[in-house]
Amino acid sequence: MVDSAKSDLRLHLHGWREPAVVGAALLAAAAGFGQFGAVAALGDVAKHFGHITHGATIAEQAGLSGTKLGIGLAVIRLASLGGLPLAGLADRFGRRRMLLVTCALGLTLTAVSAISPTYWWFVAIFALGRPLLSATSGVAQVTAAEQTASAQRAKAVALIAAGYGIGSGLIAIVHSLAAGTLGFRGIVLLALLPLVALPFIARWVVEPDRFKIASAATQHPLPVLGAVGPLFRRRLVIVAALTFALSVVTGPANSFFFLYAQNVLHFSGTTTALLIAAAGVTGLAGLLVGRFLADRVGRRLTASGAMVAMALLGMLTYSGSRAGAAVGYLLAVLAAATFAPAAGALTNELFPTSVRASVIGWEIAVGVFGATAGLLAFGAVADVGNRFGLAAIVVFAATIPATGLFVLLPETRDKEPEDLWRE
Repeated sequence: MVDSAKSDLRLHLHGWREPAVVGAALLAAAAGFGQFGAVAALGDVAKHFGHITHGATIAEQAGLSGTKLGIGLAVIRLASLGGLPLAGLADRFGRRRMLLVTCALGLTLTAVSAISPTYWWFVAIFALGRPLLSATSGVAQVTAAEQTASAQRAKAVALIAAGYGIGSGLIAIVHSLAAGTLGFRGIVLLALLPLVALPFIARWVVEPDRFKIASAATQHPLPVLGAVGPLFRRRLVIVAALTFALSVVTGPANSFFFLYAQNVLHFSGTTTALLIAAAGVTGLAGLLVGRFLADRVGRRLTASGAMVAMALLGMLTYSGSRAGAAVGYLLAVLAAATFAPAAGALTNELFPTSVRASVIGWEIAVGVFGATAGLLAFGAVADVGNRFGLAAIVVFAATIPATGLFVLLPETRDKEPEDLWRE
């Protein structure tokens, strides 16, 4: 094992507020802005391509059936499987190059979805950009983790999560306030704005020294497949199982919320915008709490507690009342933000530099399957009884026992990757 003191002499590490990390966070914000357009505009997409009446079924209230919406969202989620090889390629070609390429292409394809003539065309075109933006957000997290030391790592990962949250929250607010003017086509076309800013952001994005050192090795594991080698297999399987369980909750909880709030509970655009703005405050609070707890009580305990809270608060969000939806949504955002720094730091510390981006790619892929399973199950149960609350209980509660898998992973607080693996 490489002596950590000697290894540190070879590394130029950065603080979490330095341009090298902030640049990665801005790319994560661009990815969030692009990816969340379909979710934010889902209600308008359903209205535009469906038919709304004053009936009692989800199809009559939303314009399209829960099953049809669930399948469309599942297709978009499944497209993120392409994020696996794209993220894995960052282990061979570098973090910076893949970040800039995937972000630029992903935003371009997202904007092109504005010309969709039908619902399924929208799903297909938007899905093409999804894996590119998924890879961008995943590799951005890897980059931030590699640019920092242990004391700064949870803060850096929190900044990436904050960037993604700001990007997705901004497009949601714009939709809530201007959907009547812009329509869903105008909303997704706004992806051109971060695309124009990309050349300026690129000046801050630099290749981590950890990757430069690893890439100088005489042997390189095969991208993506190298991450499932015997040395890493057990940890990867555990991380994948936790990711799957989490995504079963976050997939439907995030994807159906704006449709549920606007088309079922009939929140006004102003109310939704205020709710999203308030979620920005609870999200920031969650990131601060998460990075504090991750460095004080440990990555595992923080992440497992937040994961249970997300499932329970998801049930509250879809319980049927306007108050439950508002309170549940805000607290669920806080729990998710608390989870992000601890889980992100833990995953990046569990694996060596040579396969770290590939591991994130596997997380993206497994998350796709989990979210797809959650979306299909949630939509199907909601259609049966026309009840989102029942769907939330059935789908979300089943994931809580999986949090016990955290005990099978080592605690990595106060450790560097060089202390855990031969780099």
